Amino acid sequence: MSAVDALTPCFVEEVPDALEPGLFYVSLEHGSMMHLCACGCGHEIALPLTPLDWRFTYNGETVSVSPSVGNWSLPCRSHYVIDRGRVRWAEHWTDAQVEAGRRDDKTRKGLRFGKQPAAQDAPKSADPLISDRNADGDQRKSVLKGLRVWIDRLWRP
Repeated sequence: MSAVDALTPCFVEEVPDALEPGLFYVSLEHGSMMHLCACGCGHEIALPLTPLDWRFTYNGETVSVSPSVGNWSLPCRSHYVIDRGRVRWAEHWTDAQVEAGRRDDKTRKGLRFGKQPAAQDAPKSADPLISDRNADGDQRKSVLKGLRVWIDRLWRP
């Protein structure tokens, strides 16, 4: 197989047993998205479709996925963004960056479900929803600030 530079959306109820290169399968019923790794290694990539994991935008023709797809557990370690159907290759991440990203994900999900992070798990992220707390540890202001940042991002051209 060879690398692909574009992924075509394919809305399905059930993901087929054999995925085809260049297709991006979306199952709203199962809240998941799947495709073959864009590098061409042949590994199947499954992305959960949840507010805390990946989300997609469909404009009637193409799909964009956010955040980036980082295949850190695969030998290829591919890292890319799917932007309006195009595969945009992203920077290589070091093991330290991967570990920090995983820690941030774990903390973000914990905060969503009411768990306070342990001191060693405190995120070092620039995301104001996670790291911008006031001196009393109150997250209300950081959530409001994060909401403003999120709204600003939505309205950027």
